[in-house]
Amino acid sequence: MAITFGDNQYGKAEVRLVHVTRDGDRHQVKDLNVSSTLRGDFADAHLLGDNSKVVATDTQKNTVYAFAQQYGVAEIETFALRLGRHFTDSFEWVTGAKISVQEYGWDRIMADGAEHGHAFTRAGGGTRTTDVTIDGEQAWVISGLTDLVVLKSTGSEFWGFPRDRYTSLQETRDRVLATAVTARWRYAGTDVDWGKSYADVRRILIESFATKHSLALQQTLYFMGEQVLEAHPEVAEIRMSMPNKHHFLVDLSPFGLPNDNEVYYAADRPYGLIEGTVTRDDAPDPGRAWQAIPGF
Repeated sequence: MAITFGDNQYGKAEVRLVHVTRDGDRHQVKDLNVSSTLRGDFADAHLLGDNSKVVATDTQKNTVYAFAQQYGVAEIETFALRLGRHFTDSFEWVTGAKISVQEYGWDRIMADGAEHGHAFTRAGGGTRTTDVTIDGEQAWVISGLTDLVVLKSTGSEFWGFPRDRYTSLQETRDRVLATAVTARWRYAGTDVDWGKSYADVRRILIESFATKHSLALQQTLYFMGEQVLEAHPEVAEIRMSMPNKHHFLVDLSPFGLPNDNEVYYAADRPYGLIEGTVTRDDAPDPGRAWQAIPGF
């Protein structure tokens, strides 16, 4: 029997970085969680305990902090591309890298009717993400968001589904529709205005959810993705995961009370989980873009 060593990678996970840009009394805050993963010729480390080609994970962590000081953060896609290319360019045996970044937003606190220059409150509305993969001369960028919680109190139906002996769900022509959107979209290239693109894709996702009269969460998911691709030719495909955050009408009849779609029980589990991909028919090959990206 032969035993062989297979695919492998390693890196530094979840390096917490807060970068403050100080422009007089008005400061900008970037709050990031950065993970780096390297691929390459690391067999001797596993088989022989030879660390001569192991770029220490502590070195990877320090590089994150050093690059933030030297270059700033700007857009997380730009920061991730710079980090990934540094590792593959600096060490000839490192053939590939993946840099994953989550950005936690902060909103300025209003004081005396104006935005405070250096005081913030944690922003809601989802966490911005990017996953940048470097493989030789190629680079792929997948950006996105997680935990974008949205709800509409009407404009949603669910009926016409098959029934069997185990079906108890009643059809409805008017229901609360709520979900927490995880969306990841692959860019066709790297010549992109990252901040502008992200802001508008996020806007489209939210507005599409709100305006589409929904006969199923599946229909809403596809419509949201379709609207993004129609508006943004730089986006090759978008993948979404949307749990159905069920809201059930509470039966108040035992108390002699009506419930005309007013009082609901918000159930956190179990839940329906709707996932799907919307892709251009001329989208470039994804290569390694989706490899080892957590989630859908």
